[in-house]
Formats: sequence, C-alpha cells, structure tokens
Amino acid sequence: MRFSIDAHAIGRHLTGNEAYVRNLLNGFAKLDKFSEFITYLSAEGASQWVPAQFTHRSVSNNPFVRLGYDLSAKLRQDRPDLIHVQYTAPIACPVPVVVSIHDISYLEHPEFFTKSRSMQLRYTVQRTIKSAARILTLSEFSRRAIVRAYGLQEDKVIVVPAAMSASFRQVSRENAIAHIKQKYGFQRPFVLTVGDLQPRKNPLGLIHAFDQLLNSQPDLPHDLVFVGNDTWFSPRVRQAAEKSRFSGRIHFTGYVDENDLLQFYNACEIFVFPTFYEGFGIPILEAMACGRAVACANVTAIPEVADASALLFNPHNTDEMVRAMRDLLVDRELRERMERLGLNNAGHFSWERTAQKTLEVYYEVEADMRKQKASAPAAQHVSKS
Repeated sequence: MRFSIDAHAIGRHLTGNEAYVRNLLNGFAKLDKFSEFITYLSAEGASQWVPAQFTHRSVSNNPFVRLGYDLSAKLRQDRPDLIHVQYTAPIACPVPVVVSIHDISYLEHPEFFTKSRSMQLRYTVQRTIKSAARILTLSEFSRRAIVRAYGLQEDKVIVVPAAMSASFRQVSRENAIAHIKQKYGFQRPFVLTVGDLQPRKNPLGLIHAFDQLLNSQPDLPHDLVFVGNDTWFSPRVRQAAEKSRFSGRIHFTGYVDENDLLQFYNACEIFVFPTFYEGFGIPILEAMACGRAVACANVTAIPEVADASALLFNPHNTDEMVRAMRDLLVDRELRERMERLGLNNAGHFSWERTAQKTLEVYYEVEADMRKQKASAPAAQHVSKS
C-alpha cells in the first residue's frame, strides 16, 4: 500500500494540527512496516520530524499554490492509494481523500475567526466533505456536530480520539521550576494555561477570573502564565492584562518548543483550560500526563477528554472559574487527588491506538477502491451488450 499525508503543518508552529500529524506519523512508523508513506511538507527543515523511512516531498507554503496546484501535481506523480488531509483537500484531487475535521467552530462560532478565515473554511471544508471517502474526527461531540451541519450519514464520520505525545510525562518538579526561573525569569509559583491567544480560548475571561481570585485571596502568591502563539486577537488580550490590577503577575511567553512546554507543565501549580469550544483538548491530557491537577471548561468535547479527572466549570461564569482555581490551589488534598486521577485518565489515551484506528480506515478506503475498480469492467461490459 502507498499512503500519502498532507503534513504541511509540521514545523510551522500550528500547535494542535502539527501535534496531530506528527504523532500520527510516528505511530504509523511503529505499526506498519509494509506500507509506503509519502509526506508533503512545506516548512524548511520539517523533514527532521518525519520518520526516516518515510518519503517526503516539498510543496508550497502558500495555501493557494499548495491546494490549487502543488499537491494535485505531486499526487499524479506519486499515485498513492489515498491522501489524508486536515480540513481541506487539494483542488482536482486525483486520489481518494480521508479528511480529519477536528471541529466545526468556524460554522458554529464564526466570531472566533477573522471574517476571511471563516468564509474560507466554510467553502473549502464543504467541498472536501462532499468528495471525501471517510471523515475522521476526535470526539463524539464533533461527530454529532459534523453530521448535523452537513447532513451526512452517521457512519461516514468516524471518531478516532487524539492523545498526548509520549514526551509529556512527569519529570523532576524541582528541576522544572529551576529551568523556568532561569530561562523565563518567573520567580513565583504559577497557574498555567496553554493555547493560542484567540477568542475561543477565553483568555479575557481567565484574566478577569485571575483578578477576582487574587482580590478574594490576597495571600495567594501565584502568577498567571499564558503559553501560546500570538494571533490577530493578541492586542486585546495584552491590553486586558495591562489594565489588570495584577498586571505584573500576568505573563505571555509566545510559542515555546516541546521541551520547554514539558517544563512548564511540570513546574506549574495547576493547569487551567477555560476555552469556550474544543473538538478535543490535547493540552488537558498533556497537563494530566505531567501530574498536574486540571480545572477546565464543562462545554463541547472537554468533558469527554477530562472525564471525572478535572474540576469542571462554566467558562461563561467567572465565579465558577474562580472557585475551581481557588479550590485546587488552597486544598492540597483535593489537588493531589486530582493529580492522581488525571495521571490515570491520561493513560487511557495513546497515539499508537489513534494511529492503529486511522490505518484501519486507510485500508478500508483502499479496499473499497479496489472493489470499485474490479467491478468497473463488468459494468462496462453489461452496458455495451
């Protein structure tokens, strides 16, 4: 078999999309020693994150060129059995498509996007779904949303949960704290959140809740640390932090590499994920795998991921968010219990299982195409006679 993967997200700091494709490729390398895998990359140096035995091809990092010409041309040359993409397939795609759609927030909450980005996703994803052989998504929440929005048969959308990378694990907490102090200069214990500074991650709500937390508990010594890429929404977030009474205790790191992210998770006191909308929520599992207690929103797919191993709150309710953070910070026994539950929950997710289920879908699509090709001559013969 010859399978191809649009891996343009690798090396471009595209957070969840990059983590998804990188971990899938590593899983494929462990599980399937017989198939050929072709990866299409657009970032310089991205091949270092692709398993050595996989073929890699360069495509344009301009999405209009990549989707309008480059990928289709490469696929005609390579002639794989299928291509796996995230959200958007190339125009005039000459091979079957498996598409991963992690969520449809662009449809349900267009206010979380720039107008042009929302419109682009509405058009390109609908086009891709119409021609896709299979649609993969990460949660039952997203599966139901996709089926409802696009009027699909339920069996066309398959839930294949994601996981956290094996690199996220417990390491020496003392060493992690020392690393963060030395490299980033953060001297106080801190509450951590991870995610791009975009509206749906609810950074404004978290800043407001942090203000209220310190007002109600002035003895708490904690800072608040945001780890994640800047976006078009960043100026509003930074402005809110500057206006805070505790502005000197709110920090933004921007993008950090995986090793530093591991240190942040292990060094933080607790992890908070106040997002309004998620198709999955990998940072929840990353924090749990590092032994941190988690407080997170109770909406969309997050309860599926967190299970009963986190304190859940309504992300639209500041008082609930404050209460969850305060309970974990003040009640050591509760915090340690949630840390144990989180470690156990994280162990239920594995990229190898995700890769195995994804490979099963690939083989189903290939078998379907083989049957169609085998039946085509017989159908042509009948029509001629």
